[in-house]
Amino acid sequence: MSKRPATALAIAAHPDDIEFVMAGTLLLLQATGFEIHYLNLASGSCGSAELGPAATRSVRRRESRQAARILGAIHHPSLVDDLEILYEINTLRRLTAIVRDVRPTIVLTHSPEDYMEDHMNACRLAVTATFARGMRNFRAIPQRPVENYPATLYHAMPHGLCDGLGQQINPGLFVNTESVHLRKREALAAHESQKAWLDVSQGMDSYLTAMDEMSLAVGKMSRRFRHAEGWRQHSHLGFCGPTDEPLGKALGSLCFRNGARRRRRD
Repeated sequence: MSKRPATALAIAAHPDDIEFVMAGTLLLLQATGFEIHYLNLASGSCGSAELGPAATRSVRRRESRQAARILGAIHHPSLVDDLEILYEINTLRRLTAIVRDVRPTIVLTHSPEDYMEDHMNACRLAVTATFARGMRNFRAIPQRPVENYPATLYHAMPHGLCDGLGQQINPGLFVNTESVHLRKREALAAHESQKAWLDVSQGMDSYLTAMDEMSLAVGKMSRRFRHAEGWRQHSHLGFCGPTDEPLGKALGSLCFRNGARRRRRD
């Protein structure tokens, strides 16, 4: 039997969230041999000032699939509509089934603190679904084989690089994404319906420029890289070994840890 490749799963809230804060790291992991997976929990149904929810859902689904193709990622269909990412049992069971099926050793998801509830609830669901990967008495929908293995979670930077109260979030790990920035930008450009929507709803001018500026801002925070994505590693408890750092191990010199690693107590 051939050995299954190492796998990374990005779990975000809406179509285009992965491209804003996670896609560079996904691409770099892919270059090291990882199989990469792409999941937006919400359909993007509210992401238009002109189309109704059904038409918007269809447009956003098509754009997400195209973005995943550009990234070379395996696309997973959304589970709910916008503003319906709730920390509730049915969504958790369905997400747990995906985690068990994909069997990721690295899970990338939103910051626990962000500017909107969909992002934070997506984060909570990702954490619990990953925690439940090996819990035989927790029923997933649909049922999938249960296996306990090391899985490490990383939290991306929030949009605006601040929490909901405007306090700056500082990453513990920087990833140099300059070499893949143009491909990341190409994937974001696949979400072409979002330029007009973000201009109207959030005043972002150009969503591509907004992503560029965020990437440069994180690079500046690192004091080493021009374009970067920032990450905070979730506690190892219930997920992986106390010294596991698979992202740093996989990417090597493309990573820079922000400050000395805190020693974990047994």
